[in-house]
Amino acid sequence: MTATQNGVQRVSGRAVTSDGWPVPFAVVTIIDAAGQQIGGTPVGDDGSFVVDDLPAGPCTVITSAVGHTPAARPVGGAGFGELGRVVLTRTGALELPAPGRWEIDPVHSRISASAFHLGITKVHGRLRTFTGHIDMGPDLAATRVSAAIEAASVDTDDERRDEHLRAPDFLDVLRFTEIRFDSTEIAQHTADHWTMFGDLRLKGMANRVALDVVYHGAGPDLWGGERAGFSATTQLSRDDFDISWNQSVIAGIFAIGRTLRIEIDIEAVRLPG
Repeated sequence: MTATQNGVQRVSGRAVTSDGWPVPFAVVTIIDAAGQQIGGTPVGDDGSFVVDDLPAGPCTVITSAVGHTPAARPVGGAGFGELGRVVLTRTGALELPAPGRWEIDPVHSRISASAFHLGITKVHGRLRTFTGHIDMGPDLAATRVSAAIEAASVDTDDERRDEHLRAPDFLDVLRFTEIRFDSTEIAQHTADHWTMFGDLRLKGMANRVALDVVYHGAGPDLWGGERAGFSATTQLSRDDFDISWNQSVIAGIFAIGRTLRIEIDIEAVRLPG
């Protein structure tokens, strides 16, 4: 923070959800050390905000939005207070899904993967057929997740490429029909941000992986049931699962990158009982 010439300060930032989406309906309120409001503004469409001409001195920036828990950030002294991302947690995310079994709804869920092609762009694909469930405990320490994916369901919108991905060079789906994940531990960082550790079995090899998980909350659906939403990302090395095929196009550049980025969106339905 650097002092401004006229002894006032500016505060700026961007209101976002835990997974980085802007909260365009958020409102910023700034109070001084005595609890008096000294400034405020609605945020822009991208969640960004700037408040100028604030009196010099310590203050607190409160960012709030309907359906979200307010976030309070202190700013001290005169100058420019750049808050960066101000994360607003969805109110529903403060409560875990009810204990019991939650089945993954494949119609409203998605598993996708991407890898660099020729070092300059990405190839995107999906694994279209999968099942799974969440055994929700009274807390995350007692919660476990299991999922099974049909390896042959890989789809990159190019049949010739997909046939190669199903072949022994890659997934070898005739020998290894299923990709399986079983969680072993969930570490909670905030109410809606967790890390899930587990064993991923792919092409006959098992390795421990870590998924960065965002919990989007739970609530009633249109049919009298309960649903919960999650998203997760991780990166995998193909070499860890004996998927080492490649072609060197130019020295140091391969046709397909060795690192896969996995992105997962899950909607789960609570089973009765």
